[in-house]
Amino acid sequence: MADTAPAIDVDGISYSYGDTLAVRGVSLQVEPGEIFGLLGPNGAGKSTTVKMLTGQLQPSAGMIRVLGMDGSGDNAEIQARIGVCFEEKNLYSAMTAVENLKFFASLFGIRPFDPMPLLERVDLAARGDDKVGDYSKGMRQRLMMARALVNQPDVLFLDEPTDGLDPVSARTIQGMIREEAAGGAAVLLTTHDMWEADSLSDRVAFINQGEILALDAPETLKLQHGQRSVRIRARRGPNEVEELVIPLEGADAAGEVQRAIAELDLLTIHTEEATLEDVFVAYAGRGLDA
Repeated sequence: MADTAPAIDVDGISYSYGDTLAVRGVSLQVEPGEIFGLLGPNGAGKSTTVKMLTGQLQPSAGMIRVLGMDGSGDNAEIQARIGVCFEEKNLYSAMTAVENLKFFASLFGIRPFDPMPLLERVDLAARGDDKVGDYSKGMRQRLMMARALVNQPDVLFLDEPTDGLDPVSARTIQGMIREEAAGGAAVLLTTHDMWEADSLSDRVAFINQGEILALDAPETLKLQHGQRSVRIRARRGPNEVEELVIPLEGADAAGEVQRAIAELDLLTIHTEEATLEDVFVAYAGRGLDA
């Protein structure tokens, strides 16, 4: 990353719901142009953390700075320069997509505003004059992403932006996330989709029970805490298939692979590496869906 101040700088923030400590001592930084994945199961503290970073909740302890400014409350200057896309759809269903985007642009004082370039980016230009109440879930989520970009934000906060979407809608949003980061925006993405986090994120942090368990580049975490292997599927009989997994860290890994190739009726052979979910299990002792 460039030698610039972090777009998001968080040091030791905490938050409680009554007697329940939901976030405890979270620290992280996100640089301009970086996609940062905050990963964990439902209830881990991801959404609460994002709500503190966007001024919706006041941390009980710790420091937040966004774009060099105090972000521990509702800062109007910060709000003007960030974009948010949450699971809760804050769209107006009785209004059209065009009307929704124009209305949100007016809240930022952007006049005149042409919504069509954004609608084209999310493949909704042909449905721009339809009421949002008639949209599918995927269409509403794509419109939410367009809404988050109305003010050309320097920082994007995305809370489960592709949760439950079909593959086409998910890829559209993932492509937009990459484009925004390439243009210099800092992106903080929360998700429990490990494949999405691995493919999108420059760095990831695992959060569980309100605490950060690990923070690094996905590839670094997988190499440090996972196991590379070769998975072989071979035919044993007319209707039987056996599967053999050979760890590549083994002393005779090469010999075992050669023997398998020579002796078995191979169907498939491919290498495997640890997944981010494997890393999470190593730290937390449970899967992301547990």
